[in-house]
Amino acid sequence: MEWYDKLNEYFPEHEMKDREHLKDLIKEKDVYHKEETEDYILLYAEFPTFLFIDYLLVTSKSRGKGIGSSILDKLKEKEKLIILEAEPRTQGDTDSQKRLAFYARNGFKKADLIRYTRVDEENRQYQMHILYWSPQGMPQAIVMEKMEKACDEIHNFRAKHYYGKPLVDTDKALEWKP
Repeated sequence: MEWYDKLNEYFPEHEMKDREHLKDLIKEKDVYHKEETEDYILLYAEFPTFLFIDYLLVTSKSRGKGIGSSILDKLKEKEKLIILEAEPRTQGDTDSQKRLAFYARNGFKKADLIRYTRVDEENRQYQMHILYWSPQGMPQAIVMEKMEKACDEIHNFRAKHYYGKPLVDTDKALEWKP
């Protein structure tokens, strides 16, 4: 099974980018990287001052073996801010609860001063958390600034070509709420 199919099987449909969009990011954006083994798939962007994890999937047969934590530890060695998006904890969804607990165990914090609202293809709004890890204390205003850059350069890279509109309108999707 191809890496995209594995991601598409695991992540909710509204969180998946188009297959060709991801291929173009990998091929044409120097900052965008794909790592794939039989145990995991990692798609991320590395900017000069931060990393943006777009997708991290540890295969079902490899979960619980510390692989996800070792991937994050390897990224932490770069000594840069790391940000990512995660679904909020929802009643009855054990995957979202496990995912949030995993990131918390690995030192990630929720950017609770930032409200992040995405819109799916049917124009339905849904909330996402922004999680971050920093080698030293990082003000959430910086996290917001870096998330805006990730949205503009990763989510919205050729988005009009693939979706007819930007994937994330940062002026509407990211809201500072001190």
